[in-house]
Amino acid sequence: MGFTVEETVWITLADGTRLAARVWMPEGRGPFPAVLEFLPYRRRDGTSRRDDSTYPAFAEAGIAGVRVDSRGHGDSDGLFDDEYSRRELADACEVIGWIAAQAWSNGAVGMMGISWGGFNALQVAALRPPALKAVIALCTSADRYNDDIHYKGGCQLSANVSWAGTMLSYASRPPDPEVLGNSWREVWLERLEGEPLLLEVWLKHQRRDAYWRHGSICEDWAAIEVPIFVIGGWADGYRNAPATIAANSTALVKAMTGPWVHKYPHFAWPRPRADFVSMAIAWWRRWLMDEPTGVEDWPAYRAYMSAAPRPGGWRADEPGRWVGLETWPSGAVGESRLTLGADGRLGGAAPGDRAIASPQHCGTAAGEYFTLAPDAGLPGDQNGDDAMSVCWQGAPLDQPLDILGRPVLRLDVALDQPQGNLIARLVDLHPDGAANLIARGVLNLCHRGGNAAPEAVAPGDFYHVTLALDETGYRLAPGHRLRLALSTAYWPLVLPGPRAVTATIRLGAGAELILPLLGDAPEAPPPLPADPEPLAPCPVQTQGHRRRHVEHDLQSGRVRYVLSEDGGWSENPVHFMASRETRDEVWEIDPADPEGATGHLVFTAERKRGGWHAATRAEIRFTCAAESYRVEAELTAREGEVELFRKTWSFEVARDHM
Repeated sequence: MGFTVEETVWITLADGTRLAARVWMPEGRGPFPAVLEFLPYRRRDGTSRRDDSTYPAFAEAGIAGVRVDSRGHGDSDGLFDDEYSRRELADACEVIGWIAAQAWSNGAVGMMGISWGGFNALQVAALRPPALKAVIALCTSADRYNDDIHYKGGCQLSANVSWAGTMLSYASRPPDPEVLGNSWREVWLERLEGEPLLLEVWLKHQRRDAYWRHGSICEDWAAIEVPIFVIGGWADGYRNAPATIAANSTALVKAMTGPWVHKYPHFAWPRPRADFVSMAIAWWRRWLMDEPTGVEDWPAYRAYMSAAPRPGGWRADEPGRWVGLETWPSGAVGESRLTLGADGRLGGAAPGDRAIASPQHCGTAAGEYFTLAPDAGLPGDQNGDDAMSVCWQGAPLDQPLDILGRPVLRLDVALDQPQGNLIARLVDLHPDGAANLIARGVLNLCHRGGNAAPEAVAPGDFYHVTLALDETGYRLAPGHRLRLALSTAYWPLVLPGPRAVTATIRLGAGAELILPLLGDAPEAPPPLPADPEPLAPCPVQTQGHRRRHVEHDLQSGRVRYVLSEDGGWSENPVHFMASRETRDEVWEIDPADPEGATGHLVFTAERKRGGWHAATRAEIRFTCAAESYRVEAELTAREGEVELFRKTWSFEVARDHM
C-alpha cells in the first residue's frame, strides 16, 4: 500500500491551542487505524530520521502514523510546564479523540514511544481514553521515583541535574519560521520567558510523594486495560520495566529485553537487533484491526542472556542467546542463596564484621544512566572501583551460571553518620582478571523503610536492610568467578551524601545474596530486521565527537569526570533545516570529602537555514553543600549575532535525608 506524508497538520484543542503533527497516511480506501507518538522532541529536526524508520512501514501496512509535538515544543502553541504533567496527559487524550473522529479513521488508536513517549503512553493508557486500544512502550518505567533519571533507592542521581539541563535546552529551541512564518520570533520569545528550570521542582521532591506517584503506573496496576508490548535494554538505565510490568500488570503484557542501549531495537547497539517494525505491525494489526497475527502466542517475557561480554571499548556485538518464558514470573527461575563470610568468600559462613569507607570517587567506571552509544557510556572494567570497595568472591565456576531477574542482598549494616549510601554490584570476573558489571543496586540507608518517609540513621546501630539490584539477564561462563562489591560511594552516577561515611557489615548467616537462577528455557530469538541500517542518511556538514575521560589532579587530589559531545552540523534532506547540539559536563569531587562536589553543565542548540540562524545556550552550576544543594543556571538565546533573551536562576534547596 502506498502512502503520503503531510509535514504539518494542525490539531486544535478545546482551549484553542494548536499542536503541530506530522502524518503518514495510507493510500487507498479506508478507514484506517492510527498510531500516535506524542513528544517534546520536535518532529521536524529531532526525531524525523527515527520516525522515518517506522511510520512509512506502518502506513504501507495500512496503519496511519501521527507524530505530534506536545504543547510548547517544536511548532506547537502554548508553554511547557513539566514532564508528564496533567495538562500533557489531558492533551494526549484529546489528540486521541481527534484522531478517532477523523473521516479516515476506523476509531482505533494505538500509542507508542521510547523513553518520554514510552512513559506517557503508559500513563495515558491508565486514563483509559475510549479510542486507545493498545500500547507499545520502550525504555520506560512503572515507577517515576525509583526507575527514572531523578532518584534511585533514595539516592540523588547526577542524571537529575543533567536531564534538567537537557530539557532546558530542548524546550527553549525556536519554532521553524518556515512553518510559523513571521510569528515565529514572538512565539519563541514567549516560550523562552515561560521556560521552567525543572531541577528546582525535582529537588523540592526528594521523597516519593504525590508528585512522583502521579504518572507511576505501579500505583494502580489495574488502571491499564489495553494490551501492552514493553521493551527494554540491558545496556540502558530503563532495564527494569519489562519484567516489572509483565509480573504485575493485570492487562495482557508481552515483554522483551535485549542487549541494547537507549534506542529502538531495529537500529540499537549492541547487536543482535530485533525487527521492531514487523513486530509492531503485527501488534497493531491484531489490536487495532482485529486480525489474527499470533501476538498472543509470543512469550510472556523474551530476554537476551548476555554471555560474558568483555568490558570497555565499542561493543558492536553482545555474545549470548535469547530465551522465551511462557509466564512471568516463571517456574523456570529458581533461587540460590549465598552467604557473605568475613573471610571474603561468597558462600562462606565465617561470622564477623567488615567496614566499608570508599573514597568519594569510587564509581567512575559506572558508565551513565542514560546510555545512547555502546562506548564509554557503558560500564567499564570494574577492577578500579572494586579496589575502593569491599568484595566477596566465589570459586571458579565448573558450569555456566544463568542469572535472570533481580538479585537481592540482605544484610545488617551500621553507619557512623546519620545518612549514608550503600551500593551493591555483581561483577563477572574473567579468568584473565577483566571485570564486567552484571547488575547494580543503590540504597540510601535513610530510605531503608521506604521512600515516602525517610528516617535518619542512629550512628552505630545495626539495621537489617534489603537492597534489590536491577534486573539482569546474564550467563557466567565456566572458569569465571562471581564477585559482589559493596561501596559507600558511586560517583558521579550517584551524587554524594553530605559527609564521608563508614558502613559496617555484620557477616555470617544474616548476610546473604539471593540470586534468581534460570534453569531450562527454550531459545526464542525475535526476527532480525530486514534492513541492517534503517535510518535514512542525513547530509553531514561537519563531524561531531563523543568523549569521556577522568582527570586526577595529583597536587590538589581532586578528581574530575569530563563528558563532551558535539553532534556536528547535519541537514534535513526534506526541509533543509541544519542543526547542531553540544553537551559538556564536568563533575568534580575531593576523594576524601564529599562537601563541595560540583557539576558544571552546558548545552547548546543551533538551527539555521539560508541566512537565518538561531541558537540557545543552557548552563547549570550545581554544588553539593553539607546541608543543601545550590544551583546557578542561565539560559540565553540569540538570532544571528544578536542576543534576544537572557534568564538566570539562583536557588538553594535543603537536603532531605540525602
